[in-house]
Amino acid sequence: MRIILLNQAFYPDHAATAQHAHDLAKHLVTQGHQVAVVASRSIYGSKGAALPRRETVDGIEVHRVGKSIFGKASILARMFDFALFYLLALVKVMRLKRPDVIVPFSTPPFIALVGWALKTVKRCRYVYWVMDLYPDVPIAFGIMKADGFGARLLERVHRFCFRRADKVVVLGRCMRDRLIGKGTPPERIVLIPPWADVDELEPLPRDENPLRKEWGLEDKLVVMYSGNLGLAHDIDTLRGAIVKLKDRDDIRFVFVGGGKLMAQMQAFCEQQKLPNTVFKPYQPRESIRASLGLADLHLISQANAMTGLLVPSKLYGIMAAGRASVFVGQPDAEVGRVIEETGCGRVVSIGDIDALAGTIVELAGDRQACERMGQAARDAMIATLDRRHACEAWEQLLGECVNGRTPESSARTTPTSGQEA
Repeated sequence: MRIILLNQAFYPDHAATAQHAHDLAKHLVTQGHQVAVVASRSIYGSKGAALPRRETVDGIEVHRVGKSIFGKASILARMFDFALFYLLALVKVMRLKRPDVIVPFSTPPFIALVGWALKTVKRCRYVYWVMDLYPDVPIAFGIMKADGFGARLLERVHRFCFRRADKVVVLGRCMRDRLIGKGTPPERIVLIPPWADVDELEPLPRDENPLRKEWGLEDKLVVMYSGNLGLAHDIDTLRGAIVKLKDRDDIRFVFVGGGKLMAQMQAFCEQQKLPNTVFKPYQPRESIRASLGLADLHLISQANAMTGLLVPSKLYGIMAAGRASVFVGQPDAEVGRVIEETGCGRVVSIGDIDALAGTIVELAGDRQACERMGQAARDAMIATLDRRHACEAWEQLLGECVNGRTPESSARTTPTSGQEA
C-alpha cells in the first residue's frame, strides 16, 4: 500500500500526535508499505520554520509545508496559521503520487477536508483519525457558544468529514459514544486506543534511576504529573491535595512538562511557598524511561467537560513504564475505565480533595500496593495495549479499506485486560 499521513506535527516534535504518527509510519514501512507524511515546518505551537521541507526519516517520506507565523498568540492568529496550512497541505497532497489511502488527523481542526478532497479527485480511500472533537472542544472551553452561528457551521463541517470518511478511528469508548450521538454510523467507527512502546519504556528500578539523586528525591514518595497541563485538565483538585499534604516531608509532587495551567500551577506553588513541589521542563524522548520511572504514583486529570472529546494518551506511557496512576476525572471517561478494568490505579472525582490526598497518603504507607498496580499496568500493556498491537490493528484496518472489505467490529483493539468493552 501507499499511504499518506496528514498532521500538523511530526518527528522530531514532542507532541503526542507527532509521536503516534512516527510510530505508525515506522511500523508500516517495516511491513513493506510506502509511507509519506505531510506536516508543518514548525514545531507545534512555535513560530517560524525550524524543520526542513523534505527529508527521509526511518524510510518515511516527510514533506513539510508552510510555517507558523503567529504561534499561539491568539485565536485569530492560530486560525490564520491553520488556514495557511490547509491550503499548502492541499496543494502538496495533490502533487504527490496517488496514495491508496490518506489518513488525516484532527490537528489542525478540519484538516480532514483535505483528505476528502484527495479522495474525491484521486479516488483513494480516506480514514479519519480523530484525536479530539471540534467544535466541541472550544465550546467546552467557553470560547464558542454552542448555539452560535460559528459553532453550528463548524459542526456541520465536522459531520460532513465523518460522513465522507471510509472509516473513523477514535481513541476511546467515550469518544465513540459522542460520534454515534452525532449521527455517525457505529459500523463506520473503529476503536484503536493510544499506545506506548513497552520495549522503549521498560520499568526502571527505583535505586537505578539517575534522576532520583539528581533531583534530590532519593527517599521520597514521588507523585508526578508528566506532560501537558492545559485547559483540558483540572488543577484545583491537584492544588488542594498539595496544600493539604504540604507538611508531609516524605511526599514530593513533581511536575514535568509545560502548558498554560502548568505555569499557573508553578506560580501558585511559589506564591504559597509550598516545599513539597518540584518543577522540571519537558524531558527528551531518550530520557522518558527515567522520567516516567521516577514516579511511584502518576497523576492524570481531565476536566469533566472534556470527557469524550479527547483521551489523555499519557496513561499508556505510564502503564508501559510499570507505574500506578490516580485519575482525577469522570469514572466513565476512557482513562477511568481502563484504570478500573486493569487494576492499575485509582479514580477520584474532580473536586474531591480529601479523596485524592487520602489516596496518596494511603499509598505512601503501602509502597507494595503501588508496585502491584504498576505491575498490573505493565501486564495489560503487554497483553493488548502496546505499540505493536495498535499498529498491527491500524495496518489491518488500512488493508481492509483499500481492498474493499469491512472490518469485523468497531472495537478492534479493546482497552481492557480481558473484559468486555
